[in-house]
Amino acid sequence: MDYNYKLVHACIRVLDLEKSIEFYEKALNFEVARRRDFPEHEFTLVYLKSPSGDFEIELTYNYDQEEPYEIGNGFSHFAVVVDDLKKSYEHHQEMGYQVSDIHSLSEEASGGFYFITDPDGYETEIIQK
Repeated sequence: MDYNYKLVHACIRVLDLEKSIEFYEKALNFEVARRRDFPEHEFTLVYLKSPSGDFEIELTYNYDQEEPYEIGNGFSHFAVVVDDLKKSYEHHQEMGYQVSDIHSLSEEASGGFYFITDPDGYETEIIQK
């Protein structure tokens, strides 16, 4: 039997929910699509969506978490594309976000990419469209 699977979201755990929402809204223009509070289970879920896409980042906030989460070495990063990489890079630098240098995988490759880091240490790769 042939099944069609569609990736719809990725979940990350965050220490400061409001700070994380602000980062994804301001740095990447994501919008809160929905929020679900589960006080009886002591956690909140916030789904952030790109205005141009249907993939979401699910932020999970556990009420009792006091120490930053360990990201580990298995997860690497999210990735988004942008029309003007250099303007985006300058904008993120001006906003004071932690960004890497702009890189290219080869001299023949056009565009390039850089990484921006959110308040919990998760990275998003910004790629020239």
